[in-house]
Amino acid sequence: MIDKLSWMTVYPEMVLLVMACIIALVDLSTTDTHRTRTYVLTLLTLAVVAVLTGMQATDATSHYGFGGMVVSDPMGNWLKCFASVALMVTLVYGRPYAADRGMLRGGELFTMSMFSLLGIFVMISGSNFLVIYLGLELLTLSSYALVALRRDNAVASEAAMKYFVLGAMASGFLLYGLSMMYGATGSLDTTEVFKAIASRKVNHQVLVFGLVFIVAGLAFKVGAAPFHMWVPDVYQGAPTAVTLMIGAAPELAAFAIIIRLLVEGLLPLAFDWQQMLALLAIASLLVGNLAAIAQTNLKRMLAYSTISQMGFMLLGMVAGVVNNSTYNAQFAYSASMFYIVTYVLTTLASFGIILLLAREGFESEEITDLAGLNQRSPLYAGVMAIAMFSLAGIPPLVGFYAKLAVLQALIASGQGLYIALAVFAVVMSLVGAFYYIRVVKVMYFDAPVTATTVSAPRDVRTVLAVNGALILILGIVPGGLMSLCARAIVATLAG
Repeated sequence: MIDKLSWMTVYPEMVLLVMACIIALVDLSTTDTHRTRTYVLTLLTLAVVAVLTGMQATDATSHYGFGGMVVSDPMGNWLKCFASVALMVTLVYGRPYAADRGMLRGGELFTMSMFSLLGIFVMISGSNFLVIYLGLELLTLSSYALVALRRDNAVASEAAMKYFVLGAMASGFLLYGLSMMYGATGSLDTTEVFKAIASRKVNHQVLVFGLVFIVAGLAFKVGAAPFHMWVPDVYQGAPTAVTLMIGAAPELAAFAIIIRLLVEGLLPLAFDWQQMLALLAIASLLVGNLAAIAQTNLKRMLAYSTISQMGFMLLGMVAGVVNNSTYNAQFAYSASMFYIVTYVLTTLASFGIILLLAREGFESEEITDLAGLNQRSPLYAGVMAIAMFSLAGIPPLVGFYAKLAVLQALIASGQGLYIALAVFAVVMSLVGAFYYIRVVKVMYFDAPVTATTVSAPRDVRTVLAVNGALILILGIVPGGLMSLCARAIVATLAG
């Protein structure tokens, strides 16, 4: 019989699953073309789940359930809370866009987004290879359906097909690597795998071979080069509201499974996987920043920006174990967590402006579509400028402190190679500043191509203003979020 503690570890997931099913049933009786009832119910559910996970996160201890297959710890619960809020914001920004394009004829946008969030939760909670993989598949299958939601749009259908084919290949890589780990260690449980590898009774060559496939699968999920092929095509081809769903909350889950698999399960192999992540980070920074310069499509530019940002996040994971000492781990991994949380916050604002400017029959995807935005709406131009400057890492915005935290973790290792990586990352950030500042230049110094006024529902305006303000405020006083990430990582590593 399953004990009460096991159910307590997954009750946010249970609430989410039950409400997703209820909302799907309620939507069947809704005739409103804007799906107001479904929308409100979805936001209320996400708000309740965010509060539940936030309350769980205040408990500094780790609780295992279902025979150690799932874990409830501070890092996981905070990431779930942030993912719930990110999806709420995404739905607020995306609803007017979806309504204009006939994507709300059914309630699939809301129900599928909730199932994708459930997949994110399962991935974050997983302490077992099989559970993590099941969560990953639930997320990716929901994402494939969301990308193809505009069935009458050839570009979206093509993007969904590319995403499906490449996603299936990456899932195969990850599953093959996990199966090799199971074959070598005899367990699917991350703690048991950790003990088996630490005992040094397992063939190291088999472990490294399996590790290569695991890292390749993870690299695809975060969009790191050279496994980035799907990112620009899917970002550009998917409906913009769905692009934001793929590019925001799932990145938190990707960070979580890197921690679950590589740190909690395969930390004795840190020397091997840190080298692989270092190469992925270098390639991502190089490819992402150089390719973004040549883009004229704003969504495609932000896709390459994402690749470079993920490279920066991976740099934090590289510096955790130095000379077989894990002293630097808490600083390095908390820097990466801070980086991914602030990146998602900034991504929400940038895509929120793109969604705001889009109107029926017009996507507002080209950089030139932002020309003269300051003259049409100083508020929205200001929010977009804050987002661009933050992604570029310009002080005093939160993106600067996120980059600084990762660089400090690299330098604190005292290793010449890691210090060289930090210098390379700074150089790549300078290169990347060009294409971010180009967007600001177009908004403030180019003549408007249209005299159309920018209008938005009150909820969108309010959330956008708060989003932009948070990027600025967390940049001025980053200590609270930084210490939250540090405490979460320390508690998780101790658990």
